Amino acid sequence: MKPTLVVLAAGIGSRYGGMKQAEPVGVNGELLLDYSIFDSVRAGFGKTVFVIKREHEELFRRIAGDKLARYIEVAYAFQELDDLPPGFSAPPGRTKPWGTSHALLSCRHIVDTPFAVINTDDFYGRGTFEALSGFLRDTPAKAAVSSGPDDRPPVYNFAMVGFALKNTLTEHGTVSRGVCQVDSEDYLIGITERTRIEKRDGGAAYMDEDEQRPEAPVPPEVPVPPLVRQWTPIPGDTIVSMNAWGFTPEIFAEAEYGFKEFLRQNINDEKAEYYLPTLVDQLISAEKARVKVLRSNERWFGITYKADKERVTSAIKEMTEQNKYPLKLWP
Repeated sequence: MKPTLVVLAAGIGSRYGGMKQAEPVGVNGELLLDYSIFDSVRAGFGKTVFVIKREHEELFRRIAGDKLARYIEVAYAFQELDDLPPGFSAPPGRTKPWGTSHALLSCRHIVDTPFAVINTDDFYGRGTFEALSGFLRDTPAKAAVSSGPDDRPPVYNFAMVGFALKNTLTEHGTVSRGVCQVDSEDYLIGITERTRIEKRDGGAAYMDEDEQRPEAPVPPEVPVPPLVRQWTPIPGDTIVSMNAWGFTPEIFAEAEYGFKEFLRQNINDEKAEYYLPTLVDQLISAEKARVKVLRSNERWFGITYKADKERVTSAIKEMTEQNKYPLKLWP
């Protein structure tokens, strides 16, 4: 059975300032997602599921789906604010999607094979899809893990493609990355979402934001200390997640449970999101899953800001000239 590729494409793209998924970057006007689908077909994936906003369906069919359906089975899932568990409803002021774990849940009814998950606005490279396809085909869904005199229940076998942080940064602003802790056997120990990482000479730095408050009440005329912002260095070879995952359908039940817990704590926060790395980290901490880190030395390319497009276009042109991709992806 061929694995499925799930493409998360429902994000607003606020830092870019528009719908970056529709930006042409290839020699013949190809989109970033064209290269992901092309690489996935070469790697043996048999189906693509686009997770999108319902209002973007016509656009996606026009710019991608109808064309790609000639080469791979295509389906659509819709991430909607009111797709919530019983007993919950979106607050009136909420417009932002609920995050990548909720996007994953959007396709729970149409994905029934081992599957990979990627972002639509990232360029991962052919090796990423070959590594994920091989893992999903060859690795059992669960693994027995021995712990002392008693055997624990089998745990889920998942995977993540890990990139060196230095290969994933932009010159034009901060980025969000899942910073990974990896053991000696290349299994993920934990992952921390850093939402503001900036490129620096010889490496990078991330920002911690901690609001400092007085220990005791103060008179109204005394100003409260402002938000303290501190940059912390982080090595360039740190392994980070770019949301390139390998899962089995068992992840959906876990995501549903985790999403309910998230909503209980955050339902009234108009900006809170349930990130996919957060879900994975919770499963690792609960010893329900082990996640193999498939290391990549490839350079990631993406369009986070408008100024990134020139670099991405130039890189793809160079790879085309090196015959890594045909001049025309889709005949």
